Amino acid sequence: MAGTKKHHLDRRALMASGAALAAASLPAAAADEAKGKIVGEEHWAENGKAKLYLWRKRVVGDGPDNKPVLFLVHGSSFSGRGGFDLQVPGLPNYSFMDEFARRGFDVWTMDFQNYGRSTRDTGNNSDIMTGVGDMEAAFPVVEKITGQKSVRVKGQSSGAIRSGVFAMRNPDRVERLILDAFTWTGEGAPEIMRRRRDVATYQASLTRPLSRDTLRGIFSRDDPSTFEAPVPEALADYELPLGATSPNGTYIDMAIHMPMVDPTKIVCPVMIHRAETDGNATDAELLEFFGKLPNPDKTFVKLRGIAHVAVLGKNRHRVWHAMGAFLTAPGLAGA
Repeated sequence: MAGTKKHHLDRRALMASGAALAAASLPAAAADEAKGKIVGEEHWAENGKAKLYLWRKRVVGDGPDNKPVLFLVHGSSFSGRGGFDLQVPGLPNYSFMDEFARRGFDVWTMDFQNYGRSTRDTGNNSDIMTGVGDMEAAFPVVEKITGQKSVRVKGQSSGAIRSGVFAMRNPDRVERLILDAFTWTGEGAPEIMRRRRDVATYQASLTRPLSRDTLRGIFSRDDPSTFEAPVPEALADYELPLGATSPNGTYIDMAIHMPMVDPTKIVCPVMIHRAETDGNATDAELLEFFGKLPNPDKTFVKLRGIAHVAVLGKNRHRVWHAMGAFLTAPGLAGA
């Protein structure tokens, strides 16, 4: 895969930047003890009256500074840290953040308002554009701490829609973009058709109930054989103490406001990751979207044994491999 001069990634530069940020933010004794280990940090941004929780993980003390930044964008039902840094008792290696920290990235995620540890009861339903505003509030914090204005972005489900709109509005902020479990139009997709039928119910309230059963349902919806039973339980154990609702904004947008992303306005390299079974989109719409992307550095990946919320599935290692290859692909010779 080749890269434009503006957006190219050099694998050697990435390896050379497998960096230690031991960081300015850690006391000296703590930095020495943490050297070579994955360290997590909490940070905060603000969007109006909403305080936005950011969670960062990277390996410290393992080389030069300025690791490439990877920013992960969560979907409609649960938070960033819950989805991307899940610790499952008895089952190792479920954290996307830990995996890509080990691969040399400075990995960040955030909770949109009305999710996770961010401000709740903000008086809105956290629709797509509110989430884009939250990202625009968070990125200057990431830039201030890492020194990097442009980053790699991976969005999952409605987070992929948020990420696509963000990349349209902020092309200088996004070097590479992964759209995972993306919906473009939703036409003919079973889950989106269901939301259209129920849209009046979603419009009647800012939120919907979040329970252990609703979280289990996300994993059983498409192909339950692709997940291990303790995973939704671990996710519920993390999410439910933080709140018993999820906002309805993205459900409404995905039901009646698609498409929100114009592929012709995304200028960076893009990877579309499509699960074998995912009711949020059809192959036809995603392939049409893929064909309209202007940058020739683009990748469409469909994997067997994968369903919605692919990064928490049994075959997540295959997903990591595909995404890692895209994120570290070398650029054009001489560019």
